[in-house]
Amino acid sequence: MKVIRHLRNSAFLTCAILIILTQTTCTGEFTESTGTTSSSDSPNVKYVFYFIGDGMSTVQIHATEMYLASLADGYSDSNINIEKTKNLSFRDFPAFGMATTYAANRFITDSAAAGTALACGKKTLCETVSLSTDRKTPYTTIAELAKAKGMKVGLVTSQGIDHATPAVFYAHEENRYNYYNIGVQLANSNFDYFAGGSLHEPARRATRVRRGAAAGESVESKNTYDVAKENGFKIVTSREELDNCKPGERIIAYNKAEESKNALNFEIDRPDNCMSLAEFTAKGIALLDNDKGFFMMVEGGQIDTACHNNDAVASIYDTIAFDKAIKEAIDFYKQHPKETLIVITADHETGGMSIGYGTSYDTAFELLKNQKMSWDKFVNTVLSKYSSGQWNGVEDNIPDGLKADFNEAFGLVYDRLNPYEKDLLENAYDKHMSNTKRMRMTINEFRQQDQLLYGDKNPVGITLTRILNSRAGIGWPTVAHTGTPVEVHAIGVDCESFTGFYDNTDVPKKMAKIMGVNLDN
Repeated sequence: MKVIRHLRNSAFLTCAILIILTQTTCTGEFTESTGTTSSSDSPNVKYVFYFIGDGMSTVQIHATEMYLASLADGYSDSNINIEKTKNLSFRDFPAFGMATTYAANRFITDSAAAGTALACGKKTLCETVSLSTDRKTPYTTIAELAKAKGMKVGLVTSQGIDHATPAVFYAHEENRYNYYNIGVQLANSNFDYFAGGSLHEPARRATRVRRGAAAGESVESKNTYDVAKENGFKIVTSREELDNCKPGERIIAYNKAEESKNALNFEIDRPDNCMSLAEFTAKGIALLDNDKGFFMMVEGGQIDTACHNNDAVASIYDTIAFDKAIKEAIDFYKQHPKETLIVITADHETGGMSIGYGTSYDTAFELLKNQKMSWDKFVNTVLSKYSSGQWNGVEDNIPDGLKADFNEAFGLVYDRLNPYEKDLLENAYDKHMSNTKRMRMTINEFRQQDQLLYGDKNPVGITLTRILNSRAGIGWPTVAHTGTPVEVHAIGVDCESFTGFYDNTDVPKKMAKIMGVNLDN
């Protein structure tokens, strides 16, 4: 932990500067121009919004703003139309801070450990859901305290509602991938609103001995959705059904068309019949609003997935979708400025995304608008037509039809690629087809090179997005998480407490103090 203390001490000057610059902008009576609320004589906050952009650090935010600027008329890299550059909504919040994200056992965290820190104010091991580092003692979550105080509680995500980030607010589990156990805890919770992707494992089959069953008999556990219904939840799977829900009903909502994905589509791919993150958020506000107030956590989970895929455009679109959800909270805040707190942060950064690639200072963000679908959709609906990913006798050369698809999906004309880019794609295609000439390497050499080049991703898909991204001026050193600190933005009651440089465990502690609850119990 000495290294961690050194890292935090080295940020002292940054911290001091942030406090000096931001403290003066977050005090005094609330006005539309300053967006502040006095901390003196203010009652405990009634409405709390907690937005978590999974995988979203500073670069993901600024890349989105730069992309929006590139859509402005007259944009060019040498003459950016600054007047048409628009900050994302939360970047105008009066309170700004930065938070470290390390886990109890690693500098580079995962969503379970980071989520636990953001929900409980305590560190834990990676892959652990709101349990102590011995994976035995449950941590109390800020959502549980809100519910105990009498507030209604809602959790919204573009990932599955049993995924790590939402799970840390209601579940206590040794491993984030124990989806059935987490789902059962969701079904038995006393929370009021869950919305987003579907459960990963609503039913589980296990081979075990039980009374009245033969040894080794396969026994199917009770369906989690049925448990939820018995506990008073209503399951809704369409926009029409959700529209008809009334305050007082306890709801689990997801898009039936996305059930097999266990997540929302990437925003760039979202069909019209599927509800968006903003829609789930808006309806949650309507359903949760009551005299005792509410606590709502909203996760932009697909930002992380896009960055794992090194897909800048999909990340940008989902960051925009996340911002639209935040705007729903801002609209509510404007009606209740002296009773509301909105906090925006992230669990970690993903991909090491950089604005700047190679040795050039040039960017060309306008090229990104040529991408028409996510990496994921291209692989599953376009590339899959050419092979199953196994060697099947197809020639080594990339088929002309697939070359045309490169242009249709990403705006990349194969014949106009430079020799280096062509070589990257041809090697990726060979790998995709399990071409035998690449298998002449030893197994260890093959696996090492494969991991360095593609991670666990489809080689053709990730090569295409990297080529487009590099041409736009975006780089990716990894397909994993990084240890980069994340931004914290706040507006509303006592928002000034979120200024400065601190650890992610401090975020819910600050919220708990404003809410008048004790997170250390």
